[in-house]
Amino acid sequence: MVATYTHHFDTSLYKGNVTVHTGLYIDGKWVNPIEGGSIDIVNPTNGKVITAVAGAGAKDVDAAVKAARKAYKTSWGLKVPGAERGKLLDKLADLVEKHQHQLAALEALNVGKHYHMALGMDLAFSIQTLRYYAGWSDKVQGKTIETNDKKLAYTRHEPWGVVGAIVPWNFPLMMAMIKLGPALATGNVVVLKPSDVTPLTALFLADLINEAGFPPGVVNIVNGYGNTAGAAISGHPSIEKVAFTGSTLVGRKILKAASESNLKAVTLELGGKSPTIVFDDANLDQAIKWAARGMFFNMGQACIAGSRIYVQEGIYDKFLEGFTQAAQGLTKAAGGPFEEGVQHGPQVSQTQFDRVMGYISSGKSDGAKVHVGGEREGEQGYFIKPTVFVDAKPDMKIMQEEIFGPVCSIVKFKTEEEVTEWANDTTYGLAANILTENNGRAVRMANALEAGSIFVNCASAPEIGLPFGGYKQSGLGREMGEAALYTYTQLKAVHVNIGQVL
Repeated sequence: MVATYTHHFDTSLYKGNVTVHTGLYIDGKWVNPIEGGSIDIVNPTNGKVITAVAGAGAKDVDAAVKAARKAYKTSWGLKVPGAERGKLLDKLADLVEKHQHQLAALEALNVGKHYHMALGMDLAFSIQTLRYYAGWSDKVQGKTIETNDKKLAYTRHEPWGVVGAIVPWNFPLMMAMIKLGPALATGNVVVLKPSDVTPLTALFLADLINEAGFPPGVVNIVNGYGNTAGAAISGHPSIEKVAFTGSTLVGRKILKAASESNLKAVTLELGGKSPTIVFDDANLDQAIKWAARGMFFNMGQACIAGSRIYVQEGIYDKFLEGFTQAAQGLTKAAGGPFEEGVQHGPQVSQTQFDRVMGYISSGKSDGAKVHVGGEREGEQGYFIKPTVFVDAKPDMKIMQEEIFGPVCSIVKFKTEEEVTEWANDTTYGLAANILTENNGRAVRMANALEAGSIFVNCASAPEIGLPFGGYKQSGLGREMGEAALYTYTQLKAVHVNIGQVL
């Protein structure tokens, strides 16, 4: 018998009981780990254990892969028309929408983000993603290609088979949907590993997948640590593709494991060190608001966080003043996920808290100046005040490495050419933000910046219909949009002789 955990929410924002199974979801059933093991799940607002969930090992991953392969060959894949796959994805979207308040409450509890953010962003985007790929399910098409009058030649996009999906802790449910949506729409089966820090919404989702009517084994969910369950997925010889979102360091390990096992296809959405570039002619009020959103959204725990803010000298002082007020306002609005008026929550874990505070110490010791923030907020939980550095130099760790917390540097620049060089001076290339009222400059900069997503007069504003991914060490391949469909399929060319005679 697999245990369950029920959390009793009694807050002004959400009241109710939410129950999740705490085991592994394999072959349409809840099971306990073959070799035992559990993982404590911690509330980031107070550091207390919420519950414990099962921790999968290599044998559990192997069982999940076998169940997935069986489903692919018998009840999914090319045996199920795209229109039918789309109906199931639509039904799952309906169920997620029906239970969105419960899911949002779980996400807020587990991650520490505010309930309204979890509901309005994470859940809304998750539902939208499922519906978007449900619509694509019967529209994945090949081409008839002209050769000569004695041959029929055409292409097919066929699923890989078993896909391993490894998702991070900052947007747990949303990232799972961004992988499940296109994978299932194109006929793949999935072994999903949620983060060991934030697995609760994935566990709740498993029962909705079952209720929606997906055949057993089509989706399997194995909670576990990266060095056990994640490593087993990356190196499994029967997994044909891995989709991973997380750090560049782990991405390298996955790529190595994939190459050393069966040369499985790999999609990597990795780290970022995004520049936000504010020109003299920008709408100052809007520039401050967008730059603050682009940096402090989700407590800075976003791969596209605009943590290097370059401001042209003509408005630098006014921008710094306004941005400082925005950061201080967030500090005053810090609190738990179910408190009214909260705009800034905790880091997700003690590990992440320590990592961010380490970067703040590094910035100080390297000679940058803390303009605002730079210390913990409160006495319990993992809260860090929104932090702004000035006088940072390009080679400092805080300017080169991804911090993944509410820490940024504001740097003055003179010319377009100068700031373009600075913005591109990083190993990352995930996103960039440009704030200017000059359309010609906006297009020039968008073309010149080495990043996969460019946001003009906005920040942290992705859309499900647009591809998302990185240049340089920010990743391989693309997620979201039509582009994702082709990372979950392999292309076959068919040559049919209709008249050639030897």
